[in-house]
Amino acid sequence: MRKIRIAHLTCGSEHSGVQAEIEKAAEQVNAQIVFPEVEIGNVKENANAFGLQVASPDLRLMIARAKSIAKGETKADAVFITTCFRCAEGAIVRNALRDYLHQQSGLPVISYSFTERTSHETLLTRMEALSTTALRRSLLAREEQSGLTAGIDSGSSTTKAVIMRDNKIIGTGWVKSTDVLKSAEEAFSKALAEAGVKREELNGIGTTGYGRFLIGKHYNADLIQEELTVNSKGAVYLAGMQKGPATVIDIGGMDNKAISVQDGIPGSFTMGGICAGASGRFLEQSANRLGVEIGDMGALAVKGDHSRVTMNSYCIVFGTQSLINSLSQGHAREDVAAAACYSVAEQVFEQQLQEIEVKKPVIMVGGSSLNIGLVKAMGDLLKIDIVVPPYSQHIGAVGAALLVSGIRGGKGQDDQ
Repeated sequence: MRKIRIAHLTCGSEHSGVQAEIEKAAEQVNAQIVFPEVEIGNVKENANAFGLQVASPDLRLMIARAKSIAKGETKADAVFITTCFRCAEGAIVRNALRDYLHQQSGLPVISYSFTERTSHETLLTRMEALSTTALRRSLLAREEQSGLTAGIDSGSSTTKAVIMRDNKIIGTGWVKSTDVLKSAEEAFSKALAEAGVKREELNGIGTTGYGRFLIGKHYNADLIQEELTVNSKGAVYLAGMQKGPATVIDIGGMDNKAISVQDGIPGSFTMGGICAGASGRFLEQSANRLGVEIGDMGALAVKGDHSRVTMNSYCIVFGTQSLINSLSQGHAREDVAAAACYSVAEQVFEQQLQEIEVKKPVIMVGGSSLNIGLVKAMGDLLKIDIVVPPYSQHIGAVGAALLVSGIRGGKGQDDQ
């Protein structure tokens, strides 16, 4: 597999100690970090021509380097844009350059706001996604599943498994994630039993999610792939929207993902969040405090009015405190449930969805997409109807089963 070149645009990660972590994450996916070369004397001129008046010379250099990529003067397969999370001016430039490069270069782009504690483990999934998108475009363009394949998604909260045969889902399994291998085995066995097939009959197994490497090694998987590309592929496949633009939103148990897709292939994407207050975990805690099952929380929320309750979801602790205070003040459970859903949707809107270009249709996937209160809140914020495809909670497993059917002999057919 050839080593890809990831052009790095940054406001100064090399001065914060983070650069070594970025380099280490890149090395783990067989990628090389490169810095576009520009004429120092032209930096200010390029920055002014871009239309953003910025005070920082490092940010002006970022802009000049971005123009070098757009003009084809720097050879790159993907772009990684980073700025310090404390810098408001950096965030403005980061977002502007992300949109500019996505439109002008056609390269996969991901942006990230780093802290002094950012580690290569945190960055690995993002680097994997850039590498996969750059090297495996033909595989990601695959539109139909063939043969008999399995996909296993080892997530932070739940583990899912799917069996597919000739473009149809014939078996599913879904269990809570505890021990990674035991949960995978339980979900996998359920899916096989429902499908009525034996694992030795399978033509291929694909794994994704946080536990993908461990379960991939355990099952000798033919495909081990990060969830950004797998989930986006599974989303447009199940929604029947593999042609044209789409936006995929996955509010997970531990982090959130927002992915801009074109013809089934991710273009720009982001994952993370300020705190677990904007995650499925917060919704689980809210449901427990409201005395309902997580599956029933959405139905309760759509009966309420979020504007009657002030909710802070930027921190899971403060969010839970807001919820308890609201209930103790006599607010209706329906209104509190609606406020909890709206606060999660609002943070995803203000954070993840500002990092990508949102294009219709917007597809929500993952277990949280079954919460109709959360789907309604996201639709209200975006002022559009949200698409929730069938089997949306199994999205990663479906994507893995689909993509692994495009691999022959257990080896990926990477683009050269």
